[in-house]
Amino acid sequence: TTPADVYDARPAEPSGTAVLLLAGSSGRIERPRADLLAAHGARVRAMRWFGGVGQRPAPHEVPLELFLAEIDRLRGESDRVTLFGTSFGAEAVLTVASVAEVEATIAVAPSSVVWAGEMGGDWSSHWTLDGIPLPFVPFEPNWRPSTDPPEYRSLYLQSLRRDPAVTDAARIPVERIGGEVLLVVGGDDRVWPSDVFGEQIVKARQTAGLVTTVVSRPDAGHRMLLPGETAMPGGIRMGRGGDATADAALGALAWREIVRMLHLR
Repeated sequence: TTPADVYDARPAEPSGTAVLLLAGSSGRIERPRADLLAAHGARVRAMRWFGGVGQRPAPHEVPLELFLAEIDRLRGESDRVTLFGTSFGAEAVLTVASVAEVEATIAVAPSSVVWAGEMGGDWSSHWTLDGIPLPFVPFEPNWRPSTDPPEYRSLYLQSLRRDPAVTDAARIPVERIGGEVLLVVGGDDRVWPSDVFGEQIVKARQTAGLVTTVVSRPDAGHRMLLPGETAMPGGIRMGRGGDATADAALGALAWREIVRMLHLR
């Protein structure tokens, strides 16, 4: 990563917790959220993980080593290292946490599987490890949106059901994640079925004897707004579900768990 692709927020009174903060398909650097967490004691590195200098131009075969290097860097500065991601960023942090040691993982609008990414007409996995693409779920080729703006929830559900063996191979091994896991889920998520994904993650970890904390609201959408946040513009044009009131209510519920997990003040 280069200075243009990261934003470091440092607290006046450190809590000992470092956070690697990832956005989703917007490709943005989550500066306001980083400042919010730092104001309460976290040392935060918000990073762009595609489309930056020397990075993959799209969420397509992004090396997990990009994140592992940042974890190592933060480990040298803090007592605890945690991951915090939203949407594709949530898919990223859950995948990374399954191969790295972290103290906590926060996944907002999570996925339980690795998805396909496209670049220049070539479809492959979102992620690679040691140069090898991870197994992924390809998209249903015959799906067409029925709403304007498009809502992609049905695309993801249909794609999951196409080939159970392929879907199972692409499952993120969340039972390997050490430390605490927090899932933040909106029941009105119209981008993808994060509520279904959340249930699958909980079940897999429960089978392994692991506890997962879930915060949800039935009327919230794909976005979560933490206290003081407003919806950021940009990203792909799509129907996300929820509204500012419901998404903020979800964020207020999640904030209590985030403060606890990150040892914030």
